[in-house]
Amino acid sequence: MHRDDFVRRMQSPGGDKQSGRSLHIDLPLLVMLILVCCAGLVVLYSASGQNMFYVKRQALLMLVGFGVMFGVAQFPVRFWERWSFLLYGVGLISLLAVLFFGVGAKGAQRWLDLGFTRFQPSELMKVAVPMMVSAYLGKRYIPPAFGHVLMVLAITVIPVFLVVRQPDLGTALLILASGFFVIFLAGLRKRYLLSAFLLVIAAIPTFWLFVMRDYQKQRVLTLLSPEDDKLGAGWNIIQSTTAIGSGGWSGKGWTLGTQSQLNFLPESHTDFIIAVLAEEFGLMGVLALCTLYTLLISRCIMIALNSQSQFGRMIAGSLTLTFLTYVFVNMSMVSGILPVVGVPLPFISYGGTAIVTLFLGFGILMAISTEPKRIRTTL
Repeated sequence: MHRDDFVRRMQSPGGDKQSGRSLHIDLPLLVMLILVCCAGLVVLYSASGQNMFYVKRQALLMLVGFGVMFGVAQFPVRFWERWSFLLYGVGLISLLAVLFFGVGAKGAQRWLDLGFTRFQPSELMKVAVPMMVSAYLGKRYIPPAFGHVLMVLAITVIPVFLVVRQPDLGTALLILASGFFVIFLAGLRKRYLLSAFLLVIAAIPTFWLFVMRDYQKQRVLTLLSPEDDKLGAGWNIIQSTTAIGSGGWSGKGWTLGTQSQLNFLPESHTDFIIAVLAEEFGLMGVLALCTLYTLLISRCIMIALNSQSQFGRMIAGSLTLTFLTYVFVNMSMVSGILPVVGVPLPFISYGGTAIVTLFLGFGILMAISTEPKRIRTTL
């Protein structure tokens, strides 16, 4: 083969076209994110008691998040693989700073006061941990050897321990899950999976006795029998399930829900916002939101499958599964299937750092989606 022919074959038309783009954007992903965010603002307006302060602030955070996502997407995937340790290190140092200089609220010390805003480092670790684990395993043979598994456990467990100390069990479990998803996608051997499962079962009594706080134990007991304390610990679940059931098929109408508008439903604009949606828009509204989530997650799965690198496939798969866990845990705890662990509903619940962090993850997914495609060559 002539040298010029070989060079022409090595050049990717898709790659040349992509390098000329002003922005690297995955259009289907962007459209679905906009739709979910718009739905979130509509529900938040009602859930907050028609308080425009929450809606405007949420919209501003979403705009900041979109800016972060677009900015992150402009960097090549190899950039994030190379500098993942820096993001992980900053997150780890921030978690340590929370223990000494953190700001407390509602009995938890989870935030750093930056003067102009509050920052929750534990949210950043939901992206930093799977990125660091993916970068570590991406340079090694898979399935990972036992020594590499131990290293991954160390990378994951250290920030989880610091988050549990805050305490924030819900976020700690999501960080743990994000690290596990990476090593699972890397082809973790069955004997390791079985050993991990047995270890978790064996550790439950110790976790219950020495790790969980009294209020966390009460949440588990309340899940089993909320009627035992209807006006106390069981109030949230009872009001939440009442709101969900009263919505029926088509709901009571926007801003016309009784449980939320009359303040029977606690945390209606944050953790329990799906109950407001169910009461006012009924099962149809919940199914519509689930459809949007399904389309969004499906697109993310396609991005993971089509990734050009081992790092890209693992980090995209982990971020997607973590997002799915977000949705599943929130809907399950609000409907009384899981204990209340303080996990917000993505892009629907009112929040600060969590929203920007979610967009950070989707920015990485967009970077993976728009990376130049490799072309196989033959001599």
